[in-house]
Amino acid sequence: MSFFTDLAHQYIDGEWKAGSGSWDIIDFNPYDGEKLASITVATADEVDQAYRAAERAQQEWAETNPYARRAVFERALRIIEDREEEITEAIIAELGGTRLKAAFEIHLTKEFLREAVHFALLPEGRVLPSPEDGKENRLYRVPVGVVGVISPFNFPLFLSVKTVAPALALGNAVVLKPHQNAPVIGGSLLARVFEDAGLPAGLLNVVITDIAEIGDAFIEHPVPSVISFTGSDRVGRHVATVCASHFKRSILEMGGNSALIVLDDADVDYAVDAAVFSRFVHQGQVCMAANRILVDRFVEGEFTEKFVAKVASLKVGDPADPTTHIGPLINSSQADAVAAVVDQTIAAGARALLHGSVDGNLVAPTILTDLPAGSPVLGQEIFGPVALLVPFDGEDEAVRLANDTPYGLSGAVHTRDVERGVRVAKRVRTGMIHVNDGTVHDEAIVPFGGEKSSGVGRLNGEATVDAFTTQKWISVQHGRSRFPF
Repeated sequence: MSFFTDLAHQYIDGEWKAGSGSWDIIDFNPYDGEKLASITVATADEVDQAYRAAERAQQEWAETNPYARRAVFERALRIIEDREEEITEAIIAELGGTRLKAAFEIHLTKEFLREAVHFALLPEGRVLPSPEDGKENRLYRVPVGVVGVISPFNFPLFLSVKTVAPALALGNAVVLKPHQNAPVIGGSLLARVFEDAGLPAGLLNVVITDIAEIGDAFIEHPVPSVISFTGSDRVGRHVATVCASHFKRSILEMGGNSALIVLDDADVDYAVDAAVFSRFVHQGQVCMAANRILVDRFVEGEFTEKFVAKVASLKVGDPADPTTHIGPLINSSQADAVAAVVDQTIAAGARALLHGSVDGNLVAPTILTDLPAGSPVLGQEIFGPVALLVPFDGEDEAVRLANDTPYGLSGAVHTRDVERGVRVAKRVRTGMIHVNDGTVHDEAIVPFGGEKSSGVGRLNGEATVDAFTTQKWISVQHGRSRFPF
């Protein structure tokens, strides 16, 4: 596809160029195995070039009138809107996303670009009193400088925009490293959009590469003062360690093992709908997905029957088909890993209410129940279409089960009594939780982030201003200070 070959380049200091690494990333369609593009990886030297370009461009950008800065994001939004169908087809091809998933991702992308338009005007200064006569304390919000962004493969356009756009709007420059399974949607497409929107050269650089080529050069580099990472907790721990050793701020959005809790007074039909979407949207490759469906024994029978029936009706197949609900996982390694987890869990005593087949990267839904106490799968993230049904007796056991995981990203509670739902939600140790809704949500002005192994820091709204700016104190002595010597 010419769309992919046209964008199969590094983007450094406003120039499209080939990487000079020793090997190529091959961009495949995960559904049919079609080769979309071949991209020679960037080297550590090219990472350095990207960061140096960002450093050179950032100061002038920070001094640019914020009203002029925001015009770039207004144009970028219009470009996304004008090219929506083309981007939809690209999401289907590179990510194996269904048309529903593509529409969901593009919708979120546009919402966050709309919010980025306002970020340029958000930072506010303050004047604080002083105990010293004649002194004025001014507190300024200033850009951090250069931000390094590492984005994932599951929602790469949205999750890149979510960090890149506000960081730029707030006066920073950015170097973006997309996941090697989503190099175009998560990287070079965004560079083209901002290039066409008139963003000055050097402010956004995209390096398509891998740790096998550059090691820790992306996060160790002296130029960026903030690294924003979205991905697995295993890699996130390493990113945090390296950043801390180099006195960099890290913002980490990592894995999840969310619980959707169905209390004894829930609207069962509605809870089933919420649980099916929360578990199986984009084949379960979502950090906020409901890995565990916790159901009060009072409604367990009814819920289970309806849940299994609805999941069994989901269509698995070609993501380009508008009627498809479940497309392929991103690659064969992911498909094999999910299948292995299912087999191991069944071998350990779990019962399959639905046991999905595996055909290449297409993994049909599986529903497991009767999991032995302490089963490892209950505490881990499954990045695929596997649901775990776990019964409980009463709120206290529901909360205990929900919290019995190293993760704490999202969750949901279903009940006809809203305040009861809020009481339960407060007891679940998670960064976000939703009463009478699904687990998969992200809104542009609401702080987003997790607890425990699910992450450090928050993004969206004022939290993003905190993430990508720093406070600077400038005092002015209008009189004369008295010094002791």
